[in-house]
Amino acid sequence: MTNMPISADLIAEHNAPQIEALQEDYDALGRKLARGGVDIDAIKARVAAFSVAVPSWGAGRGGTRFAKFPIPGEPTNIHEKLEDCAVINQLGRRTPRVSPHFPWDKVSDFVALREEAAALGLGWDAVNSNTFQDQPGQAHSYANGSLSSQDAGARQQAVEHNIECIEIGRQLGSTDLTVWVGDGTNFPGQQDLGRSLDRYLDAAAQIYAALPDDWRMLLEHKMFEPAFYSTVISDWGSSILAAQTLGDKCKCLVDLGHHAPNVNIEQIVARLHRFGKLGGFHFNDSKYGDDDLDSGSINPHQLFLVFNELAEAEANPRDGFNPSYMIDQSHNVTDPIESMLSSAETITACFTKASLVDRAALHAAQEANDTMMAFQALRRAYTIDVAPILAMARMEAGGAIDVLATYRASQYRARKAQERKAVGLGAGIV
Repeated sequence: MTNMPISADLIAEHNAPQIEALQEDYDALGRKLARGGVDIDAIKARVAAFSVAVPSWGAGRGGTRFAKFPIPGEPTNIHEKLEDCAVINQLGRRTPRVSPHFPWDKVSDFVALREEAAALGLGWDAVNSNTFQDQPGQAHSYANGSLSSQDAGARQQAVEHNIECIEIGRQLGSTDLTVWVGDGTNFPGQQDLGRSLDRYLDAAAQIYAALPDDWRMLLEHKMFEPAFYSTVISDWGSSILAAQTLGDKCKCLVDLGHHAPNVNIEQIVARLHRFGKLGGFHFNDSKYGDDDLDSGSINPHQLFLVFNELAEAEANPRDGFNPSYMIDQSHNVTDPIESMLSSAETITACFTKASLVDRAALHAAQEANDTMMAFQALRRAYTIDVAPILAMARMEAGGAIDVLATYRASQYRARKAQERKAVGLGAGIV
């Protein structure tokens, strides 16, 4: 991998004047953690093994429901998206996989695309189907639904598209299919709420039957949008019931923005794990609805509490516990590369803090019904500044100590603005 987007010499040059201070901070934190019986190098090793995927579509500017405002150098195809994703992984070292979306990322030769990604140091994560948009030349419209549509032709078309995504994923080396549908209603009485779920389950069963033995089907629920009265798979209850109906290889995927405000997402995580149906996460943040804001930008404490439940799940694994982690954001006003670098660091920080919770003290306080000490066991870990651990793990893996400063110094965006075709004005979130 000698032809990477960012020069290794540039990264080393920007790291050099910061190494001494980083070592001082790392050693000081190590002494502090050692007083509590924690080996900082062991925590750093956990961080080095942690990873989160980035979405191919996240490399471009998103938008509101009304408009999109592109920036110079924005990617226009999957090849340019891969280049940008390689920058994120090269600097941050926590995002070695890309999650593609079809037909947005469709090409004629997926074996060649797999090799292209590998040359950039990237692999492939879950493949995502799209039955929430009509495509040119499509025989049946999804205007009234896809997997749950009353139109048998639309349902079959949606099934066949998902099976096509599985075949594409096989060629890329993926082992997960994420299924989200926007199916639902905007008016009471528009559909029979029971029969629409039956149609969804029948169609989803056909997709499930096409899964290779080592694959998983991840069902993503969403409370509302684009349907505003009812959504077929609207909550974790609907999702887990569907997953249990479909079979062992079907799991539930939790998008942090797909719930009503103030919902206790960490409890949902614990419940899904309890029944062996926790499949993965789409990380973002929310203020009002499915805002797709940068991870941890609004409520980083909630993200920490989610990872606390994941740490408990890891210590008490259920059959098949292997959650898939992916960033899923809409970067409306920022450089997408900067947002995903920042989010990957925030996600990793919350994972690290959850690893520092004194579980023996937490469990003892819980069993003694000592509310304050149980809370303090979490609070002590949350307030620790773990930045030196993250930066040291990045540097040792060849990444940047200060990812944003190094990215800006590379002038990568300005270079791509000169090389790439400009993206026109548009509407919609993608």
